[in-house]
Amino acid sequence: MADPAWRAVRGRVLTFLAPPLGAADGASYRYLADGLVLARDGRIAAVGEASPLLATLPADTPVDHYPDGLVLPGFIDPHIHFPQTQVIASYGAQLLEWLQKYTFVEEQRFADAAHAAEQAAFFFDELARNGTTTALAFCSVHPVSADAYFTEAERRGMGMLGGKVMMDRNAPPALTDTAQSGYDETKALIERWHGRGRQRVAITPRFAITSTPEQLAAAGTLKREHPDLLVQTHLSENRAEIETVRRLFPEAAGYLDVYDRFGLTGERSLFGHCIHLTEAERRRMAETGSVAVFCPTSNLFIGSGLFDMGQAREAPAMRVAVATDVGGGTSFSMLRTLAEGYKVQQLLGRNWSALEAFHLATAGNAAALGLAGEIGTLEPGAFADLVVLDAHATPVMANRMARIDGDLEEELFVLMTLGDDRAVRATYAAGRLIHAAS
Repeated sequence: MADPAWRAVRGRVLTFLAPPLGAADGASYRYLADGLVLARDGRIAAVGEASPLLATLPADTPVDHYPDGLVLPGFIDPHIHFPQTQVIASYGAQLLEWLQKYTFVEEQRFADAAHAAEQAAFFFDELARNGTTTALAFCSVHPVSADAYFTEAERRGMGMLGGKVMMDRNAPPALTDTAQSGYDETKALIERWHGRGRQRVAITPRFAITSTPEQLAAAGTLKREHPDLLVQTHLSENRAEIETVRRLFPEAAGYLDVYDRFGLTGERSLFGHCIHLTEAERRRMAETGSVAVFCPTSNLFIGSGLFDMGQAREAPAMRVAVATDVGGGTSFSMLRTLAEGYKVQQLLGRNWSALEAFHLATAGNAAALGLAGEIGTLEPGAFADLVVLDAHATPVMANRMARIDGDLEEELFVLMTLGDDRAVRATYAAGRLIHAAS
């Protein structure tokens, strides 16, 4: 009888070894035309050519075989809003109006534990259906929303990061906490969830407009007390937002300086968007090791602007991640996100290779979360979080692939420009199948 602790996935295996230096950087990845990923107790036990590994498997080990499938590490989404699933595709507003008209109305519903639990089930279904196995999420201001999020993640064996939003001004009363309650509730969330299995809590002030100096100071205190926690917030997404921050914090040298003054920058700090940074802010991001998170579908949909990957990587280079930003973002799919990211770079007169894009969505985003070696890679010891992709998933994709003669980079480019949830054959979290295409 098969030992449930063991599982093997066979197919064409791809994992990244280093950040690609543009297109055709064959040294940046390892590719096995017929490979096997063997998982034991949720972690990868071995990776290699299928034939020799198959001969070593414990008796009756289940082997899921995808002859034409491309097996990669599961996608990682480092900026997404759990309570915004039902306001995705809301018409006709830029950032500040969009928050008031749609987001703040929707997030009030997450005070209800039953609603939060129902939406958590849908949220994780969508992540799995799109091949995403780890995310860093903003919950609502209500602790019950974070409890629903982590409870559902734990039930599925997925490794998730997130936090309750801290927000004590410029929002409806039903959505505000205080500097003290935001601190206390985050502290309690840390005690309940941080390090419980695969779950991790992040310190989550929404952004400078909705937090008083007292609350940002409380967030800085949490960061000092818990240096292993991530900080997530927003930065320089929209020009009206930047001007509002300038009025609220006239003593600061700029938007980033607001966070810097409260100790909220650093290698474990992720800032969504970062579209309109000044040269001085880019330098400071690089100096502190802070991460700029590129959210292309959201930046386009809400009309915020174009994030320049090339400029971000000019010396001194910033650390960069890529994310969906649902519900400002318009898709849970990292493939769709990469497609829009490519188009944004084209508008800026730059190319973005498929190797660079897929590296960022896997190993690159893992590094941004401080989880390199744990996720985002197919190496022994990492969690067995996998996605199996099918570049022939739609008639258009199959027709295009007929002109590609086994070129891996061209296949990746087809996946990232024409692919979506239909291209996801299967998703595994800690070696457990959590989604299979029908």
